[in-house]
Amino acid sequence: MTTLVHRPAPVEPFAPITATLRAAFGSAYPLPSLLPGLLAHRRPHDWISGTDLITGDALPALLDAARRLWQAQPHAAAALAWKHYTYWVALPAVVGWAGARRVPLLRPADTLIRVDGSAPLLRVGLSPSIEMAVLPSDPLAAGGHPGVRVAADEADLLAMLRDSLLDEHLTPLLDRLRDQARVGARTLLGSLASGVAQGVLRTADVLPGRAADTIETLLAALGVADLVELVPDADGRLTVQRRTCCLAFTLPAPKVCSGCCIKQ
Repeated sequence: MTTLVHRPAPVEPFAPITATLRAAFGSAYPLPSLLPGLLAHRRPHDWISGTDLITGDALPALLDAARRLWQAQPHAAAALAWKHYTYWVALPAVVGWAGARRVPLLRPADTLIRVDGSAPLLRVGLSPSIEMAVLPSDPLAAGGHPGVRVAADEADLLAMLRDSLLDEHLTPLLDRLRDQARVGARTLLGSLASGVAQGVLRTADVLPGRAADTIETLLAALGVADLVELVPDADGRLTVQRRTCCLAFTLPAPKVCSGCCIKQ
């Protein structure tokens, strides 16, 4: 007699994140700036890591691509390249924390990008070696899954998000970027704050909880809460009002973003 053993389906670490992105973006998914499953199972030869940008080896190529794409002056190209990079790199962690309390630890070595000479400038993928931080109640915490770090509680999970994304990755990149172009740290961090808030609002309809609370928690954890304000529009939907400018208004074809501070 043969006994059938029904094993539970394997837990996919990124499944809640990709499901949220798919539901939020609908027919626009997969997104041009993110690999569909997020993971780059092998690193193509023309992809670089965040580490390559921080060391300065690959940063000039990114800035030159941004300058050509937008016909921008060097300081504006740097600001816009940073804006795009931080939005797409942070999005998996933002959505993961907000939707499932799963945080891919976006250290520079595990963050891969391909720089394009045309829109959308870059594409982001994650290394298979990337670690996922979870709460003790997450099924990943009890499954002996490799690459899983278990946080003590929600405060610890947010600290892991900040340490990996900001302290180990974006802050060193910001310093390197400012070596290459005359652009202020507050301007750059304003784009990070705006990108995090916009990421939450873009996916808010399929996320649990109040979007405003989620945004305030994430921005406080990253130390950039003072750089944006959440303002309801005429229909009562939250919008992001920046307190810094991404410099898109300096382009030959000037663009003033909907929440730009220069409209005040």
